[in-house]
Amino acid sequence: MNLTYFIFFLAIVIGTLTITHWAAERSKTTHQFYVAAGSLTGYQNGLAIAGDYISAASFLGITGLVAFYGYDGFLYATGFLVSYVILLLLIAEPVQKLSIYSLGDVIAARFPGKKIRFAVAMSGIIISVLYMIPQLVASGLLIRLLLDVDYAASVWIIGILMTIYVVFGGMVATSWVQIIKTVLLMAGSLLLVFILLSRLNWDFSNLIGQVIKESERGEQFFYAGNLFQHPIERLSLLLSLILGTSGLPHILIRFLTVKNAVEVRTSVLSATWIIGFFYIITLVLGLGTITLVGWDKLMVMDETGNLAALLLADVLGGDFLVAFVMAVAFATIIAVVTGLVFTTTSLFAHDIYFHILKNKKSSEKEQLRIARITAVVMGFLSIALSLGMEDINVAFLVSLTFSVASSTIFPLLFLTFYWKRFTHMGAYFGLFTGFFGSFLLVTIGPEGFHIFPLYNPGIVTIPCTFISAIIGSLLSRMKQSKKNEDYIVRIHL
Repeated sequence: MNLTYFIFFLAIVIGTLTITHWAAERSKTTHQFYVAAGSLTGYQNGLAIAGDYISAASFLGITGLVAFYGYDGFLYATGFLVSYVILLLLIAEPVQKLSIYSLGDVIAARFPGKKIRFAVAMSGIIISVLYMIPQLVASGLLIRLLLDVDYAASVWIIGILMTIYVVFGGMVATSWVQIIKTVLLMAGSLLLVFILLSRLNWDFSNLIGQVIKESERGEQFFYAGNLFQHPIERLSLLLSLILGTSGLPHILIRFLTVKNAVEVRTSVLSATWIIGFFYIITLVLGLGTITLVGWDKLMVMDETGNLAALLLADVLGGDFLVAFVMAVAFATIIAVVTGLVFTTTSLFAHDIYFHILKNKKSSEKEQLRIARITAVVMGFLSIALSLGMEDINVAFLVSLTFSVASSTIFPLLFLTFYWKRFTHMGAYFGLFTGFFGSFLLVTIGPEGFHIFPLYNPGIVTIPCTFISAIIGSLLSRMKQSKKNEDYIVRIHL
């Protein structure tokens, strides 16, 4: 075991557990546990959103994608960034105005009833678990490299840690783990960029020239077609990424931790700036990897590109810098999976248990107890699902996550907020069409049975969901009630 790596790992664990101990004293009520009592400022929440959103796949994966595929690799970063514009303009403020503790509250404000709340809660839980599995697999591989321990033990380590943060610290601990992770991530990424540019005498044009020289693709590196040969594939990917963010439950519930719409706007704007700056950094790191590590070495060491940032750190600063970057990646994984576990916990404990099973007849003490038990169950369920996927390509799970989110939750929210004639039946039609359509097309796609040609089926499933929801609403022939009209007016005030 490398002592430097172990010291950095230990520092992250001790720091986050200290935060959890502090947060445990501030999570005594459901309002504190679920939404941190709305106590975060817009800027704090912006940092937390960035920490929740920028996953290890982004930090490690996009650097490698840019290094291997150039323009097409950076498409992922572009989609992630633009998605926040949609989130800010269409979704964020209505969610903050209508929800109490979960996504189910938003839909129930217009469509009261246990069935629709259950459908929304289950959709959110499945999306969160789908997104959690690749994060845990990545954490297992990273900790195995960091501490030289077995993959299964690595997954257990991160799984137990994330469960502790949620059980004892609730949203307070989750938020501050994400805030500190963002600070560490930005500091570590900037450090790599500064050392890289200093090696090149701060001449960015020299970096571009070296990339063309070192990359096997030459000048084609900066043009489309290296990863996605067909324009429809690129369009479908961008569509899923741009709209999928507005359907990720762990991002949406972050808007409940601030007090008003002004703080929501501040949250999204600050998060957008941080995330945008981060993805520019990943572009530079990807270019630097090709320049200093080299195409041949990168291909020999790691064909997936996931070790690109670590290989670059090794060239730039040796063992110490690699340890720091790995610790930052570890903190990144902790923040994201903790947010996902917390989301599944709130969806089950608040929507399914409190509203459906107990019919809102449950004491606050009992609600907190069930929430913590749920966090433990969800944590161990995620660990169990991740243990058998060490040698499986989990890229399709990420595609499936964004496909399902953009094809279910986003259309549901959009139509709920902005279409007066939207009905219960339309909501069911849209949810089921988007959910099962995404699963089907990803399963028969290139990552599955090679029947459907697109890796990202969003260009098909998203329009189908909207059409299905509209047809369901028209077929139900529900007359417009004054309640629905008042609902539309209320969210735009």
